[in-house]
Amino acid sequence: MYELAASYVAGKWAGGAGAETIAVRSPATGELLGTVGAAGPAEVDAAVAAARAALTSSPWCDASPADRAAALGRLADGLAARKSVLADLTTAEIGSPRSWSTFGQVLTAVGVLRAYAAIIPDYPFESTRPSLAGGRVTVRQVPVGVVGAIIPWNTPLFIAALKLGPALAAGCSVVLKPAPDAPLSIGVLTEVIEESGLPDGVINIVNGGAATGQALTSHPDVDKVSFTGSTAVGAQIAASCGSQIRRCSTELGGKSAAIVLPDAPLESTVSGLVGGVMGNNGQLCAALTRILLPRSRYDEFCTALTAAVEQLTVGDPAARTTDIGPLINEAARDRVEGFLRRAHAEGATILTGGERPAGQGWFVRPALVAAGNDMEIAREEVFGPVAVVIAYDDSQGDSAAVNIANDSRYGLVGAVWSADDDRAAAAAAQLRAGSVAVNSTAVLDFGSPFGGFKQSGIGREGGPEGIAGFVEYQAIIR
Repeated sequence: MYELAASYVAGKWAGGAGAETIAVRSPATGELLGTVGAAGPAEVDAAVAAARAALTSSPWCDASPADRAAALGRLADGLAARKSVLADLTTAEIGSPRSWSTFGQVLTAVGVLRAYAAIIPDYPFESTRPSLAGGRVTVRQVPVGVVGAIIPWNTPLFIAALKLGPALAAGCSVVLKPAPDAPLSIGVLTEVIEESGLPDGVINIVNGGAATGQALTSHPDVDKVSFTGSTAVGAQIAASCGSQIRRCSTELGGKSAAIVLPDAPLESTVSGLVGGVMGNNGQLCAALTRILLPRSRYDEFCTALTAAVEQLTVGDPAARTTDIGPLINEAARDRVEGFLRRAHAEGATILTGGERPAGQGWFVRPALVAAGNDMEIAREEVFGPVAVVIAYDDSQGDSAAVNIANDSRYGLVGAVWSADDDRAAAAAAQLRAGSVAVNSTAVLDFGSPFGGFKQSGIGREGGPEGIAGFVEYQAIIR
């Protein structure tokens, strides 16, 4: 059993006297996996102070871009060396199917860190241009400072890497707050940090719930907040940061659309659609939860999708044959079931799934729901194994599907399937979404920006654009 203190500060675990203890249990069995302390204001103060000291009085403040790239490479290597241990732990802690955990939870984090190590050498941390007054201007990109980074429970290592990668590449220091439902894999990350040779205080960790997060995001010595989570909480954090003129970036919810054009091949498209919405038990902000089907082929695709969803294996997430594991906790299962009940009452048709399997754990059978785009289940993020199919009138052209896809307050990702890549790419370019895949579910490229339009967030993570979110621009005019 894992036992983590409330905070990891300047290379050491520490807990405050009388700190609250949070139990971490398996969502599949209820087994106690570990406990973690909850950091209070004093622990948050210490973590932020350590991060500030790392910027001003440690070797990190003089680290060159090459040094920072090497450090990121060592972090990536350390995670890769613990691939199996981390995959097993995230399967136990989150319920991610073991068949998905290695790539979806661990190797994605490794890939992000290695991508930033590769981007740094060509990043323009300093450039010179002619001055309009006749001299020259040196434009420097300097670290924004201390970063408060808050990560969700569904893909903790991956999202941690999306924040640590660009922040460290820029030369910042970080105070990282995991979600209380999934802190254990981040505990293993501290072993990697220690092996990497990073100076003490460059990466610090504070565990806890909402109170710990609020103490971090409101701390006067935090220069930037980077948050991934729900739109509601993100709006609160952005408002708080705005009132203090504090830099802030958010990656929030999604209700992303997958457009099936009339010429799309049936078998490969259905396989991609099911994977795009059911990965990690549907607990992904980038899940392609709205499937837009041409009316001319609606019945054909619905039949094939129903059969594919019914073939998914629900059960023990540690079993290599399992496709769908449990939801993270009882509240999450109740939320998914509530969406399905209200959808039925609103006139949607549950084509398959949605039942509770017998036995313990927070399981829901994967569901396929036929609905209109104006229904709640097509408007709000369910965050579970639920796909919504929506018909569009393909006699009106591809724009009919694009219009439905864009009719959402979210705009995180999207996908378009067609037998013609150019046709799919043309439709993809019309979507108001941050990343769009063509004939696949590859909505993230490690070297490219990731983030959303509209209420899916502000800012980008990934690629050189991710580094730009962790720097301040300084012009020196001669």
